[in-house]
Amino acid sequence: MPTPGQRVFLALEKVFNVFFGDRLNPFYYLGAIAYFLFWIAAVTGLYLYAFFETSVVNAYASVESLTHGQRYAGGVIRSLHRYSSDALVLVMVLHMLRHYIFDHFRGFRWFSWISGVAILWLTYASGVNGYMLPWDRLAQFVVTVTTEWFDVLPVIGGSMTRNFISNANVSDRLFSLLSFIHIGLPLSVLALLWVHTQRIPSAKTNPPRPLMIGMVISLIVLSLVKPALSQAPADMATIVPTLDFDWFYLPAYALIQHWGAVNTWFLVLGATALLVALPWLPSRSRARQKSWSLAVHPDDRIIAVRAGETLLDAGLREGMPMPFECRNGGCGVCKCTLLHGQVDLLPFQVTALTAQERAAGKTLLCCAVALSDVEIQYVPQAGTKALPVRLYTARVTTLEPLSDDVIRLCLQIEGGARLPFHPGQYINIVLEDGAKRSFSFATAPHAEGDIELHVRLVEGGRFTTAVFNTMRVGDALRFEGPMGAFTLREDSDKPIIFVAGSTGFAPVKSMLEHAFHIGLKRRMILYWGVRRRSGLYLGELAEAWAREHDNFTFVPVLSAPPPEDRWTGRTGLVHEAILTDFPDLSAHQVYACGSVQMVAAAYPAFAKHGIASEDCFSDAFHLAPQRPLQGHDAEMVKLGGSHV
Repeated sequence: MPTPGQRVFLALEKVFNVFFGDRLNPFYYLGAIAYFLFWIAAVTGLYLYAFFETSVVNAYASVESLTHGQRYAGGVIRSLHRYSSDALVLVMVLHMLRHYIFDHFRGFRWFSWISGVAILWLTYASGVNGYMLPWDRLAQFVVTVTTEWFDVLPVIGGSMTRNFISNANVSDRLFSLLSFIHIGLPLSVLALLWVHTQRIPSAKTNPPRPLMIGMVISLIVLSLVKPALSQAPADMATIVPTLDFDWFYLPAYALIQHWGAVNTWFLVLGATALLVALPWLPSRSRARQKSWSLAVHPDDRIIAVRAGETLLDAGLREGMPMPFECRNGGCGVCKCTLLHGQVDLLPFQVTALTAQERAAGKTLLCCAVALSDVEIQYVPQAGTKALPVRLYTARVTTLEPLSDDVIRLCLQIEGGARLPFHPGQYINIVLEDGAKRSFSFATAPHAEGDIELHVRLVEGGRFTTAVFNTMRVGDALRFEGPMGAFTLREDSDKPIIFVAGSTGFAPVKSMLEHAFHIGLKRRMILYWGVRRRSGLYLGELAEAWAREHDNFTFVPVLSAPPPEDRWTGRTGLVHEAILTDFPDLSAHQVYACGSVQMVAAAYPAFAKHGIASEDCFSDAFHLAPQRPLQGHDAEMVKLGGSHV
């Protein structure tokens, strides 16, 4: 439910959408507009500085000559400089106010908030400093009050005011100092803007071109209608009787006059301390304090989503080509399909996501905050490419036969680096010609040591044949990863049925060892289907798990055991054994690991026996793990060592 402040912003954005459209609404580009206004102020300032004379005698005269002698150049540019600076402060305040009202300043965003506070104060100080340069009556007032304000500080102790007792005390060095400050402060702002922007994934620093053109035209019209002019020249020998005061930039100076310098310092420092402390003050939100995992299609990756982070920011941070425009729930460009999990939708415009679309499983990436592990599918932004998955070089450390046609292949990344991954994910072995072969991790993420893969010999297979015949310990391999959006879901209490075919046992092994490590108490049953007894190449390990963990059961199933196996256990197709034991699957989750053919046969049968689509997961589905495999959508992603 939006707060009153959020409703006000949404109402304003809705009104602006009527006039500008949801792709050109200025409220959606406040940060980018601030950048653009900064460049206008910087460019016009450089022009003005070229004609400004830094001396007591000529400062006022040079500004007047620029203003009136170059009426349609210097005068307009001076006004552009003034009004772009005013607009910059206004836009920055609106930008920060929106982030505050929408609670976008806590957690990992604290640095962006703090740097934004620093940028705002530096911009304000630069603007105040700009009033000193024309050396008119307003400049005299600003300089005098500024020195009085700083003189109350113990480290200064009243020494600054003595420099402005009379005209004789004001030297040319003052204007050199003021000019230096007026250049140095914007440079500091620019440096902080760069740092501030680097923390925001895919931040836009330019608003749409129509907005830029519109702003320039508006500022020029304002400059012509109400040009920025100097007041009477400064005279330190007299007190300014009346003043055309600027209430936009200089309200603190009125407070100094009425409240006193000390009280104004307490106000300014107190307000700054409050702004700096805001990210750590108690939050109104109670539901977004945990990080989750995000499984993303078609990238086929799992990434971490930080507490309070939107799915869009998480994806952009990892280099995914997610579509977006406004980032504020106004345009609907970032619409995606929520396949699994729960999200909290931040306030958005109802035109961007209708109730019917929400009911159909759609959500907005820029407004969705994970409340559980989440799986989504989106359409990549046209013309963009995702960042390449990192490529590693590793050495073979183990080649251990587990059966006649399965080898345990262990790899150590060069340099001893560890590869973080989720149980159920895989790597792509990259061959010399760029071809790739996929193999699942066979160990849990917490396990120390090398990467373990289970490689099954496939007749005529390029890579698997090399593993069995020519590969040696010490050989180098290249691989990319981790890949895959198939992993153990920990956001349910339903019993889990694992069904593994052949070396599909590898990802199951990873998930089960992870489950045992974290103390998962849910009921777990493994059905491992192979043709003959030798296919149960780590059957003793599964039997040991069953003895050690009361919540785990192991059921091996042989589809064609020869007489010499003397098999007395379960026979037939593995999914049929499951349906015999569980004719009603509505209260279970199923994880199917193996070939596409196995999953293609099992899923329709599971669906007929009550399994919900969101409770059936498989490493054989490339696009949507919990959707049925049909026709051309049955992409051949054979994991667990079944690639050739």
